[in-house]
Amino acid sequence: MTDTVIGVENLSKRYMLGNQGYGDDGLRHAIESALRAPLRWRARRESRRRTREEFWALKNVSFGVRHGEAVGIVGRNGAGKSTLLKLLSRITEPTSGCIRYRGRVASLLEVGTGFHPELTGRENIFLNAAILGMKRSDIKRRFDEIVAFSEIDTFLDTPVKRYSSGMYVRLAFGVAAHLEPDILLVDEVLAVGDVAFQQKCLGKMGSVVQEGRTVLFVSHNMAAIAALCTRGLLMERGRVKLSDSPKAVIGEYLSVSRANAARSVAERTDRSGNGRMRFTSVTILNDRREPVESVCSGEDVSLALDYEISGVASIENVNVQIKFSGLYGEPLFACLSRASLRESLSLTHGGRLHCNISKLPLAPGNYTFTIWCMAGETVEDYVTDAGKLSVVEGDFFGTGKLPPKTLGDFLVSHKWSLEAASGR
Repeated sequence: MTDTVIGVENLSKRYMLGNQGYGDDGLRHAIESALRAPLRWRARRESRRRTREEFWALKNVSFGVRHGEAVGIVGRNGAGKSTLLKLLSRITEPTSGCIRYRGRVASLLEVGTGFHPELTGRENIFLNAAILGMKRSDIKRRFDEIVAFSEIDTFLDTPVKRYSSGMYVRLAFGVAAHLEPDILLVDEVLAVGDVAFQQKCLGKMGSVVQEGRTVLFVSHNMAAIAALCTRGLLMERGRVKLSDSPKAVIGEYLSVSRANAARSVAERTDRSGNGRMRFTSVTILNDRREPVESVCSGEDVSLALDYEISGVASIENVNVQIKFSGLYGEPLFACLSRASLRESLSLTHGGRLHCNISKLPLAPGNYTFTIWCMAGETVEDYVTDAGKLSVVEGDFFGTGKLPPKTLGDFLVSHKWSLEAASGR
């Protein structure tokens, strides 16, 4: 007997883009306009129909998930990840293809999915459990555990329409994870909660995986994918580009970022901002202000950002930022001009900005960084993965030794001492 609990065959989902008649101005307005000018309204309706375009959010997707697998689904925005989970959760119907299940499915997608806003938190727990086919006695057995995990006992008898988004997610995840579904589907909705609760949810998902239940997890948190999942799916333009180990899938997904980081900033077209200021190049300098390909742990390093200004004489109240990311794209630390300077920058014409980092606190490895410039609340230029920083072994501690890379990316200055017990 096969141990496949989810079978997806040639799954496709099509949406229609563009003008779609009534939905543009509202049904009431459409009816009133039709009564006043039926011929003109019909002509407009036909014109709108002709402007509609097809968009395939998913196209001929096929894969299987075995019992006990934890599958991480990654991909850039618009790749089809959330659409796939909506189809698997039966929230929307596929245009073509089929999905086969074995077992009960619980899902945590957008905030609000599966809850009735007029019912209280208590009532929604019983409603969701009943939808999953659980007996009332089983619900009562898990009820206190759900409430304790969600940390919303004070608001348990309050209608959930009055909950904040964070409270909503707490209760929704508590219900989805504790009602013992055979298959758990989780989207990036966990990003809504606070950091402590996110860690709590990830820990619970780890427990669910260890219990042998099946999990499908959509996330941009590559570290969580690598830690929790036994397999990965890489989505690209509505198709499965790669199904492999989490390490292989994450490597393929991040290869685009690494390729971007290797390109000249001046050539990057995938940038955002109003265009008055543009970064033109990024150069990594050693402590002698010489351009280098790599730097040593513990050495002083500078990033030189060349820029140009167009259309204005100057830009005031400027804040320039550099954010460094690790192997899985996780943020490590940021350098903000606003934090290190007493006054904001004022940029005129073209020039070069220097960001000096004393005693680089990174372990050997390859890192990327994103740069952006803001004037007040306005984004002037934003370049994701604008460059890469290669760090090699250096004598950070002055002992010729470094901790293993497996213990983390950061190196922190510290000293040990031994104090003998008194009387000995």
